[in-house]
Amino acid sequence: MVTIHLVSADGTTTTVESKPGFSLMEAAIHDNAKGIEADCGGLLTCATCHVMVREPFASQLPPPDDDELGMLDFTASPRQPNSRLSCQIKLTDEISGITVDLPATQH
Repeated sequence: MVTIHLVSADGTTTTVESKPGFSLMEAAIHDNAKGIEADCGGLLTCATCHVMVREPFASQLPPPDDDELGMLDFTASPRQPNSRLSCQIKLTDEISGITVDLPATQH
């Protein structure tokens, strides 16, 4: 299982677990975690699954493709250098323990 730590804007941490192969967004939605809306269901047509990935995991992920970079221009909260769309983060055993910060709002 892959462990994911979601840190809300108020500092509350929620931990979820998922099988490898799912996206971070899918794992959060499956566990009813607050802070990831995922309005488009992972189709890369919204930016409501915005997260900021903490190191050392941010540098371990594959870089975002052009479509993800384009959608990150539409985040409700200011985009950060470590901003990613959680629908584009595939869970692997290598990133178990990943910690992401959630923005104050997705809308």
